[in-house]
Amino acid sequence: MIATPLLPLRNRLTEMVLRALADTTARRDLARLAEPGPSTGGQFSWLADVGREQIALVRERARRAHEALIHCPPLRAEPSLDEILAAAATLFDAGLYFEVHELLEPYWVRGEGAERQALQGLIQIAVGYQHLANGNLEGARALLDEGPRRLLNGDLPDLDLTRFATAVAAAANQIRGGAPMVAPSFPRSGGRSKMARC
Repeated sequence: MIATPLLPLRNRLTEMVLRALADTTARRDLARLAEPGPSTGGQFSWLADVGREQIALVRERARRAHEALIHCPPLRAEPSLDEILAAAATLFDAGLYFEVHELLEPYWVRGEGAERQALQGLIQIAVGYQHLANGNLEGARALLDEGPRRLLNGDLPDLDLTRFATAVAAAANQIRGGAPMVAPSFPRSGGRSKMARC
């Protein structure tokens, strides 16, 4: 798990990662940002007055995003929820939990009923793991307890939410015991979405 950089950096990088889901130019930018060496000029001028530790966090997240997306087909202009969930799975499994939250939130806002419950559960779980990466154990515990309950009250076709909820709940118990924690794999659809193959 990797910590998030400071808020302005996190938000700037997250915008780039989310653009990269559909835009090959943004994917190349992620690759350049991930490279060692100076990357504080030109399009990366937002890193000019940033300390080494924060630049390292930005580069690591950019590297993970680039590697996760390198073989994934770009999303369509108006992706379906199935495609968004597949993209969320790709980002989650790369340890980019904050980005998963940002990706799913607009769909949660528009969602209703059991779908909305499930999306909220997925978002809470993603944020819980990000809290864990940032050392916020209390916040992580709360969200990793609540998220699985929402998943069990929700529904997203073709996703095994019960298995994921059970795995997250078991992992959350490890926090209480102080054991190192590994996030389970995000649920994936067996559907026809091209993105689901990433």
